[in-house]
Amino acid sequence: MSRIGAGSMAAYDGPTHDAMTTTHNSGHARPIASTPHLRLGGAVRHYGFLLLAVCVLAAAGTAYYLTKPSEAQQPRAGGRRAGMDPSRPLPVVAVPARKEDVKVYLNGLGSVTPIATVTVRSRIDGQLMKVLFREGQIVRAGDLLAEIDPRPYEVQLAQAEGQMLRDRALLKNAQIDLERYRLLYQQDSIAKQQLDTQEALVRQFEGTVKVDQAAIDTAKLQLTYCRVTAPIGGRLGLRQVDAGNIVRASDPNGLVVITQLQPITAVFSIPEDNVRAVMQKLRAGDKLPVEAWDRAEKARLASGTLVSVDNQIDSATGTVKLKAQFANGDFALFPNQFVNTRMLLEVKRGAISIPSAAIQRGRQGTFVYAVKSDSAVTVRQVALGPTQGEAVAIESGLQAGELVVVDGADKLREGAKVDLGGAQAPAAKGEARKGGARKGSPRKGEEPRGPGEARQ
Repeated sequence: MSRIGAGSMAAYDGPTHDAMTTTHNSGHARPIASTPHLRLGGAVRHYGFLLLAVCVLAAAGTAYYLTKPSEAQQPRAGGRRAGMDPSRPLPVVAVPARKEDVKVYLNGLGSVTPIATVTVRSRIDGQLMKVLFREGQIVRAGDLLAEIDPRPYEVQLAQAEGQMLRDRALLKNAQIDLERYRLLYQQDSIAKQQLDTQEALVRQFEGTVKVDQAAIDTAKLQLTYCRVTAPIGGRLGLRQVDAGNIVRASDPNGLVVITQLQPITAVFSIPEDNVRAVMQKLRAGDKLPVEAWDRAEKARLASGTLVSVDNQIDSATGTVKLKAQFANGDFALFPNQFVNTRMLLEVKRGAISIPSAAIQRGRQGTFVYAVKSDSAVTVRQVALGPTQGEAVAIESGLQAGELVVVDGADKLREGAKVDLGGAQAPAAKGEARKGGARKGSPRKGEEPRGPGEARQ
């Protein structure tokens, strides 16, 4: 084989193939190029190995991602995430449980109702001559509001008085004749029938005089009705008729409406379960204070007392209506106004009270984290009592003076060490109340945990 053929064969370690060399008649061998299908097969095998390797790596990465425990599932040490120092106490804010008087309120929704509302109407027919009030004016009972033309009724009074004079004269003459007839009858000069007839005539004239007197009184009464006065004290509404119009007693709208505002009442409802406690207080003669608050329950409008309870329970709502009365000295309450009412039912003396921010809720109920003397926290199941503002009474589970965590309870668990940092007592409590929200409650979308469960 020639030198070229030997070199070509030395560079190729694979099996020999006729296509690699061609021998000519002259005895020399020359290399020839590989065929196209051989080049394509080598490329396919090369890229196939790469694709297989990429698929293997992707599958391994997916499996690692799916099997790797998430941060929420990693074990915690001392109520903290993995990677944190388990010996380092958690900073929290704690306040002592206090013994104080807690007020028990019954809340209700109600509306303001005036004690009296009067539509002022004319009691006679006539022309309205004067309107002597202003719309929205505060008036007292007896104040003059309007005047109606009195002349027709003055004429009627004069006519009745004239009739009275005529009939009195006839009566006096009949009485004189009666005295004469009695004297003649005693002398047996006239018949008894004539005397009886004269006595009947006297009585007839006496009746006529009484009728005339009644006509005079009626005319005088009509004259007084020409002056329209306020029947009650209160605030005037809008004027319904102007001066110059003819008013009648049958007019439905009247002249003006007066609403009594001082005092004023509010009707509100409470659940039927509380009726028994309220009735016990009323039977004992207690005056139950009631406060009226605005729609947002941010401003107190008035303070009053409970005056009455309805005689039946509304079966549709399961509530009973109550009525409270308010002095309303500053006119803060207005008729038909919506109000939130708070009725003080009783005062629990010496109750254990803590901020509502300390209350935690889980599967086992309500609990708090109490701080022990060794700066470790323990879970305390508590029974809640009534709430007063941002403080809640504790029926059982705590003693006065025990420290409870009000801020930083999210990462605590049973036995966790805490660092109070000197934030206790009034300063810490003021911060807790300033926050307003219950910091220990579960976040939105988070399932409540039990007292012994760790919190993120």
